Amino acid sequence: MKAAPFEYTRAGGVGDALDALRLGAVVLAGGQSLVPLLNARVRRPALVVDVSRLPLTTVERDGPALVLGALTRLRTAETSPVVARALPLLAEALTHVGHVSVRNRGTVGGSAAHADPAAEVPAVLLALDAVFTARSHRGTREVEARDFFRGPHRTALEPDELLTAVRVPLPAPTARHGMAELSRRPNDLAVTAVFTSVVLTDGVVTDARIAVAGAAPTPIRARAAEEVLTGRAPTPGVLAEAAEAAASATDPVDDLHAPAAYRRDMTAVLTRRALRRATTG
Repeated sequence: MKAAPFEYTRAGGVGDALDALRLGAVVLAGGQSLVPLLNARVRRPALVVDVSRLPLTTVERDGPALVLGALTRLRTAETSPVVARALPLLAEALTHVGHVSVRNRGTVGGSAAHADPAAEVPAVLLALDAVFTARSHRGTREVEARDFFRGPHRTALEPDELLTAVRVPLPAPTARHGMAELSRRPNDLAVTAVFTSVVLTDGVVTDARIAVAGAAPTPIRARAAEEVLTGRAPTPGVLAEAAEAAASATDPVDDLHAPAAYRRDMTAVLTRRALRRATTG
């Protein structure tokens, strides 16, 4: 099947893109999410605006944060020494996103805006407290990651808004990360995945971030599990307790990939693995 007919326009600047969005256009960035939906006729837009040539590809330090332009290619971020030093959890997670050909075209902003609950990028950005910058003819606003993801393929972006940048606060210099993912085949979307960042001070957890993908309608922060860890030494018993708390925070469904109970159980298993990596180096 091929896409239903639509009008196509290429934005020469952000203003052009915003004009098209005001007319009801759908954004085409890297095309790795939208094009399959068009070809399956899940999406039938009247107008598609191509933003792929807009200069929204910055990867740079800005004070205590790293700013990624929304059109930064996933492969660019994955191989960036700046990202590797500043956000190693994101750099590692990106190696699990599709295949290299997908990452060569797909964008950081596109993955976030697509908001697949099983995707790696939204969950990592949630774990790291990212802030999303959106522009429209009404102005510019920022949305925190905890408020950005609203449901499967739904975000806080208004129809006339364009995601232009993602600002990620830098983890503490002593933060260590760990991730664990289950997928049916290498580089498939996760059945379930867990992303963690932990700060240890004198053998005690002083900061913990845990995000889960594939186990709820949106990526989730396992905040109860974070509270279990904070102020305690990461003993096997404490990690197991945190893992159970993370599993309890999920809201999975049965689908053709896995039963809900299996996703919940695997959340606990993967949380233990990810935390073990983060706390043992």
